Order: sequence, then C-alpha cells, then structure tokens
Amino acid sequence: MIQKNIHDPRPYHALGLIAFEHQNVVKAEELYRRALSLDDKNSMYWAAYAQVLSIMTRQNEARKAAEKAADLPIHDPLTADTIAVVFSRAGFHERAIPFFKKAIALNPAPANFHYNLGSSLQFSGRFQEAKEAYLATLERDSSFFKAYSGLVALEKQTPDNNRLGVLETLFETNKVHADASLHIGHAIAKTYEDLGHYDQSLEWLNRAKALNKKQFPVDAKEQKAIFKAAKATAKNALPPKSSFDKSAPIFIVGLPRTGTTLVDRILSSHPDVTAAGELNVFAALIKAAADTHTNTVLDSATLQAAKTIDLSETGALYMASTKALSRGAPRFTDKMPLNFLYAGLIHRALPNARIIVLRRGAIDSCLSNYRQLFSTQYSYYNYTFDLETTAHFYREFDTLIEHWRKTLPDNRFMEVQYEDIVFDQENQTKCLLEFCDLSWNETCLRFHENDSPVSTASSVQVRQPLYSGSIGRWKHYGKGLEKLKKILGPLTEETL
Repeated sequence: MIQKNIHDPRPYHALGLIAFEHQNVVKAEELYRRALSLDDKNSMYWAAYAQVLSIMTRQNEARKAAEKAADLPIHDPLTADTIAVVFSRAGFHERAIPFFKKAIALNPAPANFHYNLGSSLQFSGRFQEAKEAYLATLERDSSFFKAYSGLVALEKQTPDNNRLGVLETLFETNKVHADASLHIGHAIAKTYEDLGHYDQSLEWLNRAKALNKKQFPVDAKEQKAIFKAAKATAKNALPPKSSFDKSAPIFIVGLPRTGTTLVDRILSSHPDVTAAGELNVFAALIKAAADTHTNTVLDSATLQAAKTIDLSETGALYMASTKALSRGAPRFTDKMPLNFLYAGLIHRALPNARIIVLRRGAIDSCLSNYRQLFSTQYSYYNYTFDLETTAHFYREFDTLIEHWRKTLPDNRFMEVQYEDIVFDQENQTKCLLEFCDLSWNETCLRFHENDSPVSTASSVQVRQPLYSGSIGRWKHYGKGLEKLKKILGPLTEETL
C-alpha cells in the first residue's frame, strides 16, 4: 500500500498496531504520528496515538490526544473504548464514562467494554451502576475473573450473599495462570474475611500470590540499594540554583493502605484543593533528569545520579505537566504512595511543596499491604507477594522516614498517624490544613461526601464516614502472622 501511495495514512496506522502488539511502543508512536501527519481528522488514529502515549506513562500528552479523538466523529466501538481507557488512566473518569457507554452502544457484545465501564463507575462512587456493569460483563463471559473481583470488592459478603462456590471452581480452572489466580484468590480471601474465617482468608491469600511470588521475585540487594540511595538524595542535596516555589503542591505519601486516600479526600474536600490522583509524573521527570539508561523508572542507579543534579527545571516541568490535573484549583494533591522514596528530591525540586507521610501500626500496615490486590503492571509492589518480604520492606520504609524526619524541614515534611485521624478527626484535620497553609473548612470533616473520582483500592471505603474496624485487624489472624512479627522485631512492640 505504501509503494502504491506513500501519502495513504492507513498502512502506517496498521504498522503502528503491529508494533504496539509486539510492545515496540517507540516505533508504534512514530508510525501513529506519521498516520496523523497525513490525516489528523480520523478519531481512530488519535485514539491509537493516545493509547501508546498512555502506555509510555506520558499521561498529559495522552489525555490531550484523547481529547482530539473525542472531538471527532466516532463510529468504531474499539476507538470509543480506547479513548475512555486513556481518560481513565489519566484520572479523568468523568470523561471516560460517556465513551465507555458509547462503545457499548455501538457494540454491546464485548464483555471487557462492560468491565471497563464498571471500573470507572466504581472509582466515581457510582456503586450500583458499577455492580450492574460487572454483572453485564459476566452475562457475556462467565469466566471474566476481574468482574468477580470487582463485585466482591463492592459490598460485604455474607453467608446468604457470596460467590464462594463459583470462585473456588474458577480458581481450580485457572490455578496455573498467575493473574487469574491472583484476582480470584483475593476475592475468595476477602469473602472468607467478611465471613469471619480469618485462617482460611490468609490461606487463600497465600495461594493467590504463590505464582506471582515465584514469577516476580524481589531483588533484596537492589531493594536495599534503592532505600540507601534515596537517603543520600537529601543528605548530599545541592541547593536549587533557582527555587521554583511559586506553587505548593501537596504530596501525600506512605505505604499503600495506611490512610493516604483518606488524607487525600480530607484535603481535596477543601474548596481550594483538587485531587490529581496517583501520579507517576515526578518519578518520570527524575528518570529523565538523571539520564540513566536502566530499564526501570525507579532504581538505585537513578536515585544515585539524581543526588548531584539541579532540579529547579524538574520542578517547573512538574507544575506544567500537572496543570490540567489541578482542574483550575489553586492547590492540588499528588497521592502516589511510593513518592516517599523521592521526598528529598521533591523538596529540592519544589521547595514550597508540602509532603505528608502516613504512618500506621507496623503489623496492620504489613497485613493491609499483603491483603491488597495491586496491579501487576508495575514491579514496585512485588514485595506484597510474600508476607515476610513485606515485613522487610516495612523496616526499610520505617528507617527512611526517620531519615526524612531528621533532614527535611518540619514546615515541609509532616508525619500523620492513621489511628490518630480515626480517633481524633477534627483536631488532626485542623493540623493538616494548618500545615498545608489552608484555611479551616468544615467540609473537610465530611470527606465521605466528596464526589470526585478515587482511582485506588479505597474507592469504596472513602465514601463512608470514619470507622475504626480496620485498626487492629491483625489480631484476628493469630499464629499466621508469627513470622511477620519476628521480622518486624521491636516495631511489633510499638504496634502492641
């Protein structure tokens, strides 16, 4: 086709699809750009281009490309679904939902269209609609295990309302498939926990993670090197040549499932604050500034290189990249939990930024991380495939936060105890607002009424008022946590 007509955009788009299928995203981007240079009025080409940018974690550019596609006629259901997926990955679920619905209107048969819609509805707090979408998924494909996982997450399972029979059968059918066994096993574990059968719940978590634990082993040496290199980014930090401090983003960091989403909802309930989501922006900018050629964004080599470079331009690029995500609000939150590794670099790049780190009892923190179903797309959460490895990770985390406490100014770095928020909500909220230089606003106490999307595992819990039921959950698990306690050592006594 190219030999026949070098100006025909279709073969370049087709070759881009092939490159994308073979995970050659750099070549795919080049080919999609070529197709668009020949025809920029085709929504299919813009959607494909947006998709590859999203995979490359260039979410701001991806969203803009998706907007280009959205403004053009769409007659293909896959194009509509692709546009919606890009919006959802960028945190714009309110933009994604209409396009997921358009994909279904154009072709209601594919199960994944309904599942994708259900996910965005769940993140948007529209739980009944999400349930209906997940059920519609299973009507079309009864083996669609992620839909079962979504349904179990939406509501508490009871003796009269659970899917144990189907799930356990489905697990046996898929026990050699790592991703399927992970999702199904987690759904079974959550069901047994809801039913009060904690020993069985822990047993199923172990079974759910077994294949991924074997497939994605944690490099303990590199993990230690990452934490060591992170500490040096503040200890040997060079002062920025020109402080980029006109704006004050709020970074909410810490281990997942320790209250980061709760604090994010409290602060984003303030009229001057918008929740921008869990952003990979800062990590990607550090990778680019460090100019290391390792195959991961977060690694010890990149952090070591970053400690000796001026990051004022990085701060400016960060603010430019997140402008659209702030949705016009004076302040915004960035709730990427693992940004705790970048606290020293954040302070250098954005001296006026606030960094809030969440703390929680050691055993509850480790158990909550182990109980959580994380995306296998990123390797950073591979430590959660094994309970003992999670304990070692927690110890490194605890030591690093102690280091930040000593090296970062207390008007820029703040530790918050999750349990304190639960039992002393108003005073803790006042402290948070004061630290962030925000005026008092009572809507922050009614965070559960905040209707903005939540793209995290806490999407159901944060729609409810504060409750203390998850504090001390570890006590239900008895002897199953003995190895965990032994590794945590003195940190266990702090929890007790």
